[in-house]
Amino acid sequence: MVVMASINLSDEKKKALLVCARKSIQQALNGDWDQKPAILEPDDLGAAFVTLKLHGQLRGCIGTLEAYQSLMSDVWQNAYSAAFRDPRFPPLMEDEFHQVRIEISVLTAPQPISVASEQDLLNRLRPDIDGLILEEGHHRATFLPAVWEALPTPEEFLLHLKRKAGLSDNYWSDSTRFSIYQAINFYENYSHKCS
Repeated sequence: MVVMASINLSDEKKKALLVCARKSIQQALNGDWDQKPAILEPDDLGAAFVTLKLHGQLRGCIGTLEAYQSLMSDVWQNAYSAAFRDPRFPPLMEDEFHQVRIEISVLTAPQPISVASEQDLLNRLRPDIDGLILEEGHHRATFLPAVWEALPTPEEFLLHLKRKAGLSDNYWSDSTRFSIYQAINFYENYSHKCS
């Protein structure tokens, strides 16, 4: 298998990934998640986040930052985890399953960036384009590029990422490591078809 250097997904591949995610959750609700379907045939290595939205609100989001398995398998596992293992939410219920919208973000490989200061980082962030990973000791957090919709300025984006990582609002250290990545986002419409 080959690691994807850039993201180029056909509409058919996007639809197949969305079907895979929904099937993963459905099979888990039916008690047969371990019976992996033929759609998990080997393909390119890839990293993805699966986000669940219920009535427009976050209902679960789990993902992988670096590719280590096939993209289809990654989506299969992360869909299950978003529905049943996101510690912020109770496990998804059957009655929610038919109302939840699945979104998938397929990520490029994270690229470490060196910055001289917090202002340097803020100047280099590209709203609506970059996802950001923050690592400081045992503190680690990321925001997908889609988070720019809710936090549209670099200052807000970084502030809330620090909070997510468990750091204080004004925290800065030269030992903090940052990486950026991009993503292709796609999602179901409410009739469970790729839009």
